[in-house]
Amino acid sequence: MSKNLVIVESPAKVKTIKKFLGSNYTVDASGGHVRDLPKSQLGIDVTQEYEPRYITIRGKGDTLARLRKEVKKADHIYLATDPDREGEAISWHLSKALKLDEAVDKKVSRITFNEITKNAVKASLKAPRKIDMDLVDAQQARRVLDRLVGYMISPLLWEKVKRGLSAGRVQSVALRMICDREDEINSFIPEEYWTVDAELAEGKKKLIAHYYGRDGKKYVPASEEEVNGIKKELEHADFTVAEVKNGVRSKKPPLPFTTSTLQQVAASNLNFSTSKTMRLAQQLYEGVEIKGLGTIALITYLRTDSTRISEEADAAGRRYISENYGEKYAGGGNTAGGKNDAKIQDAHEAIRPVNVELTPTEVKDSLPRDLFRLYHLIWTRFVASRMTPASYETTSVKIDAGRHLFSLSASRILFDGFLSVYSIDSEKEEKNALTESLEMGQKLSALSVTGEQHFTQPPAHYTEASLVRALEEDGIGRPSTYAPTISTILNRRYITKEKKNLYVTELGDVVNRIMKKAFPTIVDTAFTANMEYLLDRIGDGSVKWKTVIENFYPDLDDSVAKAKKELESVKIADEVTDEICEVCGRNMVIKYGPHGKFLACPGFPDCRNTRPYLEKIGVACPKCGKDLVIRKSKKGRVYYGCSSYPDCEFMSWQKPSSEKCPNCGTYMVEKGNKLMCANKNCGFVKNLGGDEKN
Repeated sequence: MSKNLVIVESPAKVKTIKKFLGSNYTVDASGGHVRDLPKSQLGIDVTQEYEPRYITIRGKGDTLARLRKEVKKADHIYLATDPDREGEAISWHLSKALKLDEAVDKKVSRITFNEITKNAVKASLKAPRKIDMDLVDAQQARRVLDRLVGYMISPLLWEKVKRGLSAGRVQSVALRMICDREDEINSFIPEEYWTVDAELAEGKKKLIAHYYGRDGKKYVPASEEEVNGIKKELEHADFTVAEVKNGVRSKKPPLPFTTSTLQQVAASNLNFSTSKTMRLAQQLYEGVEIKGLGTIALITYLRTDSTRISEEADAAGRRYISENYGEKYAGGGNTAGGKNDAKIQDAHEAIRPVNVELTPTEVKDSLPRDLFRLYHLIWTRFVASRMTPASYETTSVKIDAGRHLFSLSASRILFDGFLSVYSIDSEKEEKNALTESLEMGQKLSALSVTGEQHFTQPPAHYTEASLVRALEEDGIGRPSTYAPTISTILNRRYITKEKKNLYVTELGDVVNRIMKKAFPTIVDTAFTANMEYLLDRIGDGSVKWKTVIENFYPDLDDSVAKAKKELESVKIADEVTDEICEVCGRNMVIKYGPHGKFLACPGFPDCRNTRPYLEKIGVACPKCGKDLVIRKSKKGRVYYGCSSYPDCEFMSWQKPSSEKCPNCGTYMVEKGNKLMCANKNCGFVKNLGGDEKN
């Protein structure tokens, strides 16, 4: 019998896929890329048609040696790396590194599957194909462009600012967007405006009507004097119902998740960073251990910008809805695309559960909390997307009061549809009860008229979610690039994250100003979006990849040469702390390494003393009185410990407060918007709003 070898990317997939194939198949993993451009040099021959020079990635020698042994035993090699450009390129690199194109006695095929299920894997084996060199070239073009920008501009930043900085084709645009938003916020001048509300009585029912305008036109009062004038005119006015409109409003279900929408909703609903969302989604895609079922994949491929759902999955979803919610819930469903349809690569489906019958409730006991929460989000979003729209009965009323006009509206759900599964956070509660009894010409009693001052607000700071949305809308980057782009500019300290908001640091501002001055094209959103368009055209075979590089490199080379001559150096001082170097007595400064902050003596190289950086939380240790600091466990979980460890071993998973429990005197800890006594036998709780209870 012939022997078959299936090579996947991730070792986590091996166990899952082995279950689906017989003993005649060997499954092994490359662990991602096996070849790349060298780290120590540009690796692109700009004098010889921009030919990249690939080398074996350090540490991959043993992997390739193992795979070569398996290749020798096999008659048919299936390259089953991920179903995207990156996966196509990895298959090509494997083919080159393993010399599969030279093995005349072997059959080599490329296969892809969007979900790791028995049916999908076996179907892919029945539809083998050759490596798609157009997709490979699109990935090569992206890699070469990113390498040229990074390796030509980054050394300039080291020379002009400080070592360790980097520039990137996508990251520099993302940084500029955040800086531009910061500039908008800083230059924003608030404008005063007022709202006027009338509390009206209709029998025993109270209604709140909002000021619309005067003399039949919309008008917004701009000062307290204007509001007082309106109130004075309304003192003797009759409030009369001038118009009543009844209707029915429909709300469509949401589209199933793409990579960017999953990142956005996970950030807003679950408070996950983009990198955390992708890490967890990768686990759900590759396979997790489920009690009674073994290791199985729970979701389809996680890197996609398509909202398409296969006919089989669509039918399964509607069948599940009919059986569990009723036929009336299984109609319609949202399959429409968005406004950026032209930018969508429809290579595979939206992100969905592999088996809709495997509900979040059934897998909850098998999954860690965060993995369960993400699966629950993906499952409910998919099911909702196959359901009937929700419908509302709406009432809109206009009320005359002399020359002034007020309006009020109300609604109630007639049919919950998809809302029975997936709630919409932005859905606003109407303050008014449905006003069925109001009729044209009806008089209403005015109980009070109040005015409230407001000021126009500046644009909001970007969050990870809103930045991903903006990048996608502008056509910058692709599903696989959003998370690493944000992680890079955070790790480089170009931006910082406070709560959910992203803020520009001094370093980020300096780098952005240099990039805008010396490399305006690189940080231009339209240019970068057009480059993404060209990469797509390389992928569909209509543009040659080296043509794109040939048109890009000369201008970049000229800009770098000009910047070296004309740019002035910028000095950014290290942050000085009150920690004293025990070797030479200088005040230590904060430095940044691969693993984050650390303290270093500014006397380097004469004094090379360093210490871990311990971030104080401003609370004394309840045990010894020294400062409490933020620490991390071996698994990366944040906890709070004493700065004098190991002399004092106090630790707490919750953030301690300086406030003591009034009942027993024990220290309190923060939990959400509450302070709780750390003594489990006490049970005292204080809301940060002020309420207390035992």
